[in-house]
Parts: sequence; structure tokens; C-alpha cells
Amino acid sequence: MPFAVRALCLASVTVLGASPVSVAADDWSVVPSAGGRDGRPYFYAEGAPGTVLQDTVSVRNPGGKPLTVRLRGADADNGADGTLSVRARAKDTGAWITFAERTVRIPARTRADVPFTVSVPADTAPGDHPGAILASAGGRTAAVRVQLRVGGPTLSALTVEHVRIHDGLISYELVNRGTTVLTPRLAIRAEGLFGEVLDRAPRTLPVELLPGRRVRLDEPWPDPPALDGVDVGLTVTAEGGVRAGADARVWFVPRTAGVVGALSGLAVCAGGALWFVRRVRRVRHVRRRRRRGRSGWTGGAERPRTEVDTTGVGTSEVETTGAAM
Repeated sequence: MPFAVRALCLASVTVLGASPVSVAADDWSVVPSAGGRDGRPYFYAEGAPGTVLQDTVSVRNPGGKPLTVRLRGADADNGADGTLSVRARAKDTGAWITFAERTVRIPARTRADVPFTVSVPADTAPGDHPGAILASAGGRTAAVRVQLRVGGPTLSALTVEHVRIHDGLISYELVNRGTTVLTPRLAIRAEGLFGEVLDRAPRTLPVELLPGRRVRLDEPWPDPPALDGVDVGLTVTAEGGVRAGADARVWFVPRTAGVVGALSGLAVCAGGALWFVRRVRRVRHVRRRRRRGRSGWTGGAERPRTEVDTTGVGTSEVETTGAAM
């Protein structure tokens, strides 16, 4: 069964996770075989679990010397910052790709067309299973993407997590909780104590978020308020009706004001601790005098005794009884 072709325009012939490879006149390249479908930038395939899909990859050698190329399948992946890459070891689509020849010798100024199959296991979960075909020769590796969708119910979902504002950046994480590849759009709004301080309209992020992957992204905020308490809200949308958001609160305080505030707080704490210690000592002193009176301490006639508490803002009088010494 041949691959079904769709004009999704998701990727071009690149080393995944790097800038597009500029191919000189005598450099080799790897591309989907034309086969009446000129201009395919990648392979796109659909099939039910248990299906065996077939297609052909072409390796072109425009140079003046023979070229030996080694082919292998790989699983597409997201780097921590969202860039596309491949996994070191294939466990998904890359492991299902089988070539008619893994090592191909291509004469000068010749193209080699290599058939391959993608054998989808019968227990494969529905959804997108992105992969790649890698070709290595002469110390260089090039790739062409394989976008495989396995038939069945799919889910598009993501979450926004761990929002943090620091050093002129709004940092956050996106997690693809569904089974389809997502291209997220981000909008940011921030409200301070006196009104709106930031409002960024939705824009498409330069990220293709693969199913089950987590990426950490930063949004620059070079001119936050100098002194304010701000609620920052992030809203992310994507195809399939996906919508998610997260909020964070941050206080912007000038450094000098922060130091003064910290010292004032320490002074208040120290004053409170001193008052507490003196108060405990005073209560103990009064209780000792009362116990002496009850135990039969004798002396002169009893008379009121006044103690003045000077630990508060004002003064207060505490009336106690004791024996005249």
C-alpha cells in the first residue's frame, strides 16, 4: 500500500534539530522519491495498526566520485528547548522501518532509489508517530522526516506548567498530553495593582510539540514595572480546539527598597522577641511573690505594690501583693 500524501508542509530535508543543510553542487542529499509526486518535502503515511506501508527514498550523488551511504530509521523527538531532534535509540516509528538495502554505493552523478517499508505493530496506539530516515556518509548526516499517523481515535491536549518570571524572562513549560503533533500559539496578559502592564496578542511559537513531549520555553519581558504586584496569565491554543493556561504572581521591588524592607522586618522581629522575653520574666517574678505569700511569709503589714511596665508603647500598671521586707 503506497503512502497517502498530504500537503502539510511540516518539514524540509534537514538534519533534525539543526539549521537546514545548504547543499553545494557536488554534495549528496536524501529526499523522498518523486514517483509522480514531485516536491514532497517529507514522507506522510496513514495506516491502521498491523498495516505494512511501502515507499522509496532517493539518495542523490551529484559529485564526481562514488559515494557509500548508510541508511537507518529514527524516532523524532523534541529537545528541551523545543527544537526537533532524533532519539539515540529508535523504539517507535524508526524501529518499524526496514530498507531493501541499509548500505548503498552510489556511482558519481547518479541517484539511488531505495525501497523501504514501515510495519506498524498491531498494538500501536492511534495518533501521530513522527520519525525520520537518516543517511550518513563522508562525516555528514542528513535526514528526511517520516510523519506517520496510525488510524483510530485521537486526542489533542496540552498543559502549561511551571510559569516563572525572572531576569527579564517569562519561563514556562508546555506538555503535549495528547496523541497528535501540535503547533501552539501563545498569548500573554499581565495586570498590575493599577491596571494592565502587558498584553501580547496570540502568536505561533516556533515549536512542533510531539506527543508526550515536554519543552521549556522563555518569553522575553525586558521592561517589567519597577514597583508593582503583577498577575501574569499565559494562554496557549493549538489545532483541534486545544486551549490551556496558567497564572503566576510576581512582586517587582527595587533593590534598595527591598533592603530597607528586609531590615525593617528584622527590627520588628527583634523588638517583638525582646518584649516577649521581658514579659515572661515579669510573669514569673509575680508568681514567685504570690507563692511566698501563700506559704506564710511574715513581715510587716501587707500593702499594695505597683510595678510599671515600660515595654510597650505606653505604660501600664500591674497591682500585686507581697510582704514588706
